[in-house]
Amino acid sequence: MLLYILIRLVDLYSLVIFVWAILSWFPASRSGRGVLAQVYRALGKVVDPYVGLFRRFIHPMGGIDWSPFIAMIVLQLVMRLLIYLF
Repeated sequence: MLLYILIRLVDLYSLVIFVWAILSWFPASRSGRGVLAQVYRALGKVVDPYVGLFRRFIHPMGGIDWSPFIAMIVLQLVMRLLIYLF
């Protein structure tokens, strides 16, 4: 039961990272006004501490920040490792 809850939380966090990354493509989310900007900032407060770990080592290539993608891959790999161990 605990493992199932952990899996769902990891899936939810991966979804939050994905939505945050997609929102970063829209200029309205960075304008500082409106609902989209508020959602982007709220998700950023949840996502930035984790994605920031990868951003230190993986710099944008070709104008694209790959750190959210790498962060989701690492999160899924850790989850699979936990499933395998338990």
